[in-house]
Amino acid sequence: MTERELTPADYLAMLRRRWILITVLGVIGAPLAYGVALMLPSRYESKTLVLVDQQTVPTDFVRPVDTTNIGQRLSSMQQQILSRTRLEPMIRQFGLYANDADQASMDTLVARLQKAIEITPVQPMAQTQSSSLPGFFINVTLDDPRKAQQVCTAITSMFIEQSISLHQQRSQDTTQFLSQQLADAKAQLDQQDAKLAAFKSHYIGSLPDEEQTNLNLLTGLTTQLDAATQALARAQQDKTFAESMLAQQLAAWQEAQTGRNPDTLEQQLAILQTQLSSLEARYTEDYPDVIKTKNDIAALQKKVAENEGAKGVTDPSKAPRSSGEPAQITQLRGQIHALEQTIAEKTKDQELIKQQIKLYQQRVQSSPVVEEQYKELTRGYQTALDSYNDLQKKRDQSAMATELDRQQEGEQFRVLDPANLPDRPTFPNRPLFALAGLAGGFGLGLGLAFLLEMRDTSMRTERDVEFVLRLPVLAMVPEIMPLSVKSSKQNAVPPRDANSALGIGAGA
Repeated sequence: MTERELTPADYLAMLRRRWILITVLGVIGAPLAYGVALMLPSRYESKTLVLVDQQTVPTDFVRPVDTTNIGQRLSSMQQQILSRTRLEPMIRQFGLYANDADQASMDTLVARLQKAIEITPVQPMAQTQSSSLPGFFINVTLDDPRKAQQVCTAITSMFIEQSISLHQQRSQDTTQFLSQQLADAKAQLDQQDAKLAAFKSHYIGSLPDEEQTNLNLLTGLTTQLDAATQALARAQQDKTFAESMLAQQLAAWQEAQTGRNPDTLEQQLAILQTQLSSLEARYTEDYPDVIKTKNDIAALQKKVAENEGAKGVTDPSKAPRSSGEPAQITQLRGQIHALEQTIAEKTKDQELIKQQIKLYQQRVQSSPVVEEQYKELTRGYQTALDSYNDLQKKRDQSAMATELDRQQEGEQFRVLDPANLPDRPTFPNRPLFALAGLAGGFGLGLGLAFLLEMRDTSMRTERDVEFVLRLPVLAMVPEIMPLSVKSSKQNAVPPRDANSALGIGAGA
C-alpha cells in the first residue's frame, strides 16, 4: 500500500479495520484532557475599558501643547507604568505570588506580573475619518479574582494619573521654556531698538524716508537763495543811488552855505525830480521811495512858490546861514544806513541759506549709504520683532493649554467600564479542553491507524495482488474454515480477502 496510490475505498477499508483503535483513543482523550484541565491552576481575568476624551475647547481656539500621537504616548506610559519601580510596590501591597515569593527573585515576579498585564488599543471604526485612538483595554490575569480586580483598578488609576501629570508637566515645561525664550527675545529686541534709535539720532535728516523731504527743502532753499541774491543786489543798487544823491545834496548844501548859489530850492527841486525819474524807471508808483520823493517834490514846490510870492526880495548874501544839515541830507544818510543794515542782513541770510543748501546736498549725497545701513538695521530689528511676537503668541497659547489641563478640560482618560470581579476562570476552559482532548484522541487514533496500515504488508484486494505480482487475477479461491468459525466471522471477513484467497495468474 505504501508503493501504490490510495483511493477513497482504501481509506474507508482502513477505517473499517481500525475503527476500534480510533474510537478508544478519542474516548480516552476527552476525559484525559479534562482531567489535565482540572489539575492546571485557574486564572481569572479582570478587564476595564478606558476612553480617550478629547479636549472640550476646540483646537482652533486653544491648541494642545503635546501633539504627539496618542498611540505613542500610550506606549510610553505603558513602559513607565509597567516598570519595576511601579510594579514592585504593587506586588508587596497586594501580596501577589506569595507562594513563590521565597523561591523566585523579585525580578522574576515583576516579569510574571508584566506578562499578566495586557494593554490592548481599541481600533477606530472603519467609517470614521479620525485616526486618533478612541481608547484601550486593560486586562489583568491572576490566580485570585479579587487581586486581579485590585491590580486592574490600580493600573487604570496609574494610567489616568500619569496622563494628567504628563500633560500638566509638559505644558508647564513648555510655558517656562517659552517664557525664557521670550525674555531673551525681548532683550535682543531692546538691543536692536537701541541701535536703531541711535542710528536715527545720528543720521537725523538723512534717513531714507526723508530723502524726498530733503529734495523739496533743497529746491525751496535754492529759490530762497535766488530771492536773497536779488534782494541783496537791489539793496546794493539802492545804496549806490542813495550815496550819489547824498553826494549831490551835500554839494548843493555846501554851495548854499558859501553863498555862491542863491537858487538852493530850485536846485534841490531839480535834484529831487532827477531822483524821482530814476526811481520811477526802476520801481512802480506804489514803491515807498517813489511816494516819498513825490511828497518831497510837492513840499519843495510849495516852498518855492511861497518864496516867489513874498514881498521884498532879500539879499542872498545877507540871508542867515544854517548851522545844521538840511532834512533831505539827514534823510539820505538815514536811508543809506538802513540800506547798509539791509545789505548786512541779506548777506547773512545768503550765507545761512548757502550753508543750509550745502547741508541738504550732503544729506542727499549720503542718502544711499545711509539707506543701506538703515535697511540692515531695520532687517535685524524686524527679525527680532517677528521672533518676539511669535514667541509671545506661542507662550500665550501654551499658558492657555496649561490652564486647560489644570482645569482638566483638555485631553484625558476616562474609565468607561470599571474593573470587573471575574466569577469564573478564563483559563483553563475545561469544556474546551475536553473538546480538544476528544479531537486530539481522534487525531491520534487516525494517525496510529494510518501508520499501522502503512507498515502492514498483507494483500487484501485484487489490486494488491495485481500490483505485487504484476499479473492479472483470473479467479479467487475463498477461504475454507469450519462452519462455526465461518458463521462467527462472516460479517467481519471481507468477501474478497487476499489473505484468505489464492490468486491464480495467467502465467502460474
